[in-house]
Amino acid sequence: MPAIVGVAQVITLGNSSVFHIGDVYKIMPFSNAKTFSGAGSFNTGESLNVHNNVSSTNTNDTDVLDQGNFLNM
Repeated sequence: MPAIVGVAQVITLGNSSVFHIGDVYKIMPFSNAKTFSGAGSFNTGESLNVHNNVSSTNTNDTDVLDQGNFLNM
């Protein structure tokens, strides 16, 4: 269903970002990533008190191949 959209100001778009207004049939970003992080890695705030006495991040990937984006055209 069509929509009437007013002014849209886009300051910046990152790599493989998606910007759409109104109806859409298919949205397919063209990137993928795998992130490994330890305990307390993504904590944010002014006053944090994080205790990770014994911490390790397991980066062993036994399946070797993850889902790709090769059909994402």
